[in-house]
Amino acid sequence: MNLSFQTLDVFTDRTFGGNPLAVFPETAHLASERMQEIAREMNLSETVFLGPPETPEGAARVRIFTPKVEVPFAGHPTVGTAIYLASAMSGRPDDGEITLVLEENVGPVPAVVRFESGQPVFAQFTTAMLPEHRPSPHDASALAHMVGLEEGEVCPGDLRPEQVSCGLPYHIIPVATADAVSRAALDLGAWRRLCAGSWGHHVYLVSLEADAAGADVRVRMFAPGSGVFEDPATGSAAAALGGYLSKAHGGDDARLSWTVEQGLEVGRPSLIYVEADRVNGKTAAVRVGGSAVVVSNGSMLVPG
Repeated sequence: MNLSFQTLDVFTDRTFGGNPLAVFPETAHLASERMQEIAREMNLSETVFLGPPETPEGAARVRIFTPKVEVPFAGHPTVGTAIYLASAMSGRPDDGEITLVLEENVGPVPAVVRFESGQPVFAQFTTAMLPEHRPSPHDASALAHMVGLEEGEVCPGDLRPEQVSCGLPYHIIPVATADAVSRAALDLGAWRRLCAGSWGHHVYLVSLEADAAGADVRVRMFAPGSGVFEDPATGSAAAALGGYLSKAHGGDDARLSWTVEQGLEVGRPSLIYVEADRVNGKTAAVRVGGSAVVVSNGSMLVPG
């Protein structure tokens, strides 16, 4: 069996930046075990398998696998898949926007795709789930040790660690400076003791400092439990960050936005655009967007 695929770099506007993604179209017939084997073979943060939509409003059924597990939702696969599907459309607009609904395991995820000169250049999705917040069971000292930093370099000001999910949970650790984020090193032994068995076992370091022009937040994400030691750009974590920062903001009605930089430490600079709406003192919506570029087309010979 010969399966075609395309790869894209997501959360970047240039090749070899952002987070690589593989998309396999017309693969609904594959068993889940085969999808997992293919994702392990690709060895990217995520690989997407597409099938026909199961609802009238859907654009495609989307399943997402890391090298180790299937996940219900992920950000860079959502952005990359929306741009992939938009690029394959007939009669697409020269300029303007369209909305595609991706049927993911978390539920329907709407994504707005922007076109320029007939090409899809940017996609923004709205999370299917509003942020779920759970307290961190660990103090600043233990978390600082786990990521190789001094206790005084984590939990600056009023910011506290928290587990947050918009479909995929993250253990958010606020860090004082972008330099400290860059110097951090995850201790796997400490991670196994503190986080491996927890709800939010993905570790997400966040600093309200950034280096890139126009960026507001510097982040890193470690997910050894999903077979990805460090991710270059993590849209689902950025969605959780939108919930975290919206809660920290605490205002009544507002539209908040942040530009998030990630991937510098692994040589894949990425920019992720996050928005959160607050209505009556609560987070009412979270949106995540970014660009993507096509990198390669290929085929894989798969048994059976």
